[in-house]
Amino acid sequence: MAHSSGAPLRPSGPSDPGADGGSRTPRRRRWVRRLLLGLVVLLVAMTVLTWVLYERLDGNITTDTRTADELAQYERERPTALVSGAQNILIIGSDTRGGAENGKYGTDSGTQRSDTTILLHLAADRRSATAVSMPRDLMAKIPSCRKPDGSYTNEHFAQFNWAFEDAGAACTIRTLENITHVRVDHHIIVDFASFKRLVDAVDGVEVCLKKPMDDPDARLKLPAGRQVLHGEAALGYVRARHSLGDGSDTERMGRQQAFLGALFQEMRSDGVLLNPTRLYPVLDAATKSLTTDAGLDSLRKMYDLVRTVRNIPAEHVQFLTVPRRPYQYNADRDELVQPDADRLFELLRYDRPVPVTAHVRPADGKNADGGSAAGRRPAPPREPDPTEAPAEVPPTGSASPSPTAPPTYEGTTAARGICG
Repeated sequence: MAHSSGAPLRPSGPSDPGADGGSRTPRRRRWVRRLLLGLVVLLVAMTVLTWVLYERLDGNITTDTRTADELAQYERERPTALVSGAQNILIIGSDTRGGAENGKYGTDSGTQRSDTTILLHLAADRRSATAVSMPRDLMAKIPSCRKPDGSYTNEHFAQFNWAFEDAGAACTIRTLENITHVRVDHHIIVDFASFKRLVDAVDGVEVCLKKPMDDPDARLKLPAGRQVLHGEAALGYVRARHSLGDGSDTERMGRQQAFLGALFQEMRSDGVLLNPTRLYPVLDAATKSLTTDAGLDSLRKMYDLVRTVRNIPAEHVQFLTVPRRPYQYNADRDELVQPDADRLFELLRYDRPVPVTAHVRPADGKNADGGSAAGRRPAPPREPDPTEAPAEVPPTGSASPSPTAPPTYEGTTAARGICG
C-alpha cells in the first residue's frame, strides 16, 4: 500500500544522520565552541591582568622633571659626551626620613641628604660596566644652585654631599660634572625603603662576617660567619660605619660595592629573571619609590636597562672608589689623589677599560680616627692579580686620552662576591 504522500518509506539505520551520529555531531560542535570561548576569555583576562600589572609597575616610578629643567639652563657649561652609545648614570642614595617606611631612621627635618653617590658607566659595546663611588666627605666646589623654593645658594667649597642637601639632584650632577668632566646622561634616586624592598625581592643577599656586629646607629646586631641578610639587616650592613672595618667612609664604600655586586648576581640569575613569580616582586621593588629622569621613567626603559646590564659578564662589572685621601686641612674630610683621579675620569670620558684590583693602596687609606695615611711605609710590590683587566694605553692625539698607562685602581668585580 502506498504512503499517503506518495513518497516511499526508508528504514533508519546506522547511516541515518538523525540517528546517534547526528546527535553526537551537535554536541561535539557545542563542546568545541565552549572550549574556544573559554580560551578567548582566558586570553582576554590574561591580557587585562598583564596590562594592569604593567600599569602598576609603570606608575611606581616618579619622574623628576625639575632636574632636567634646571640642567637645561646650564647646558653650555656642561661637558659634552665624547663616545656615542656610552652611558653615564648617576645613582644617588637618599637618606631622607620622609615617608612612613623611612621615618623610623630619624625625624624628618625636611632636609634631603645623600649618603651614597655612584657614577655608573656603561660601555658603548655593553660588554662592561664600571661603578665609581664618590666620597660623601670629598671637598669640592659646589656651584650656585636653585633650591625648590626658588631661591639660590651661593657658590661655596664644601663636602660633596652638601650639593644634594642644598638643592637636589641637579646641583649634585653639576658638582660632579665640574669635578670629573664626565657627562651625566641619567640619574636615579633610591631611598631606604626602595633598597630594602629590592633585597627582599631576591630573597636576601649572602654576606660573611669575620666578627660579630653590634651597631645601634645602624640598627643591626649580627653574629660572625656566613649568613643571608634581608631588607632591614641589609640596609644596616651597608650603612654601618663605626662597627665594621676601620670605621672609615672608604671602608664602608668598599662594603657597599661588594654588596651591590652580590645583589647584581642575584638579580641576573635565571631563578629570578625566568621565574614570573619572582620577577614581578623584583620589578615592583625596583620601581617603587624610585625617582628618575624622563629617560628612565617607564617600565620599558628600565627593563631595557636591566636587560642590557644582565648580558655583561660578572667579571666585567667593576666597583671602585675614586682615589682619595684625607684632606690636608681637615683629616675628617677627603680630597682627590692626583693625577690618579683625573686619569680615571679620563678613561670614563673616552670609554676606555678601567683596571681594578682587590689590593689596598696605602695612599687611599684612612685611619679609623680620620687621621692621614701619610707617613706609612710604602706597600711592597704586589703580585699580579689574574682577575684584573690589563692596562690599556689609549692612542695619542688631541681627541684622545693621555698616552700614559693608567694606574690600577682599588676595587672589586661582581664575580668576586662577598664570601669568595
